[in-house]
Amino acid sequence: MPSLTKPRAAIAAALATALLAMLALAAPAGAGLLEPPGRKVYFGVSDTGDPASFGEFSTAVAHHPPVIESFRTWGSDFHGSIGRWQTARARPMIHITTADSHDGHELLTPRAIAQGAGDSYLARLNRLFWSKKMRAYVRPLGEPNRCLNVYASYDCAGNLRDAAHRPLWYKLAFRRIYVIVHGGGKRATINRRLAEAGLPPLTIAIHGLPAAPVAIVWSPLPAGSPTVPQNRPRYFYPGSRWVDWAGTDFYASYPEWGALTGLYRRFSGKPFAITEWGVEAGDDPNFVSRLFAWVKRHPRCKMLVYYQDFGSTSNYRIQGYPASLEVLKDRLHSPLFPSFATAFPHLPPPPPGGVEPGH
Repeated sequence: MPSLTKPRAAIAAALATALLAMLALAAPAGAGLLEPPGRKVYFGVSDTGDPASFGEFSTAVAHHPPVIESFRTWGSDFHGSIGRWQTARARPMIHITTADSHDGHELLTPRAIAQGAGDSYLARLNRLFWSKKMRAYVRPLGEPNRCLNVYASYDCAGNLRDAAHRPLWYKLAFRRIYVIVHGGGKRATINRRLAEAGLPPLTIAIHGLPAAPVAIVWSPLPAGSPTVPQNRPRYFYPGSRWVDWAGTDFYASYPEWGALTGLYRRFSGKPFAITEWGVEAGDDPNFVSRLFAWVKRHPRCKMLVYYQDFGSTSNYRIQGYPASLEVLKDRLHSPLFPSFATAFPHLPPPPPGGVEPGH
């Protein structure tokens, strides 16, 4: 009826105006790095997809990890993951890969991401963390210099895969992810930030993006795989303006201490994270002890996340290495490692049976 049309239109216009005002006042991208307070270090563990495994790991190490890292495929939803994060009372880190979770094929190339093919998914991530007021670390396309990753620039012989995987496209893709997932502005503002990053404008029809409470983590391998000169981390750095945390993965089977320290020093303006680490080829308490000593000597290292893989028989489960486990338990008793991330929303756990399967 005509008498209702105008009020409805007025309400819609008012809501749109309020949204645009909120976006205009939103914090700029990059605000808030989600660092632990003072000299503290957040310890974390990977998400296996089974809510019980977080508790089992916490019991084994006699410490509640304040961070849980989930591994997700580009375009996937987070319903089950969110339930596990809430049950664990842990702040999420999300690693995002472009490998299909079923057969491993590449869903979209770094060039496609840089040119805007994945904008709708990135906007979904932005709104997810904003709407839930959930602080999170987003780790897109980790280990770009590991030849086994579908988005890697070089194959395992050190040859460039193709033009769509050049290091330049990886860097531009990372910048686009940073700008859109952070959000914090009207469409024109987001497009201006994209242009400043050397990128085309948004490919989706939106009025703007809210400021999500996220920090974006860049995490190459310390020396590269293969370890050829063109595959070193510096060739994949998106630029300080588009990175919140620098980090790397570091395993007992590849103890490249010099490369680890070199990576830490090269990106001296960023908080640093060991985004994955683990003991996987036999009990190695010396490695665990040395890694924690390294963290203590390098005060910008604010996080280290243990990778426990996806199953009770995994070679990465610390419970299978009693001497390493004892060292880990001892080091985590230090006041350096808090049990909870600050300002984590203490939401009630989902009802029994409410956590969806999968990871």
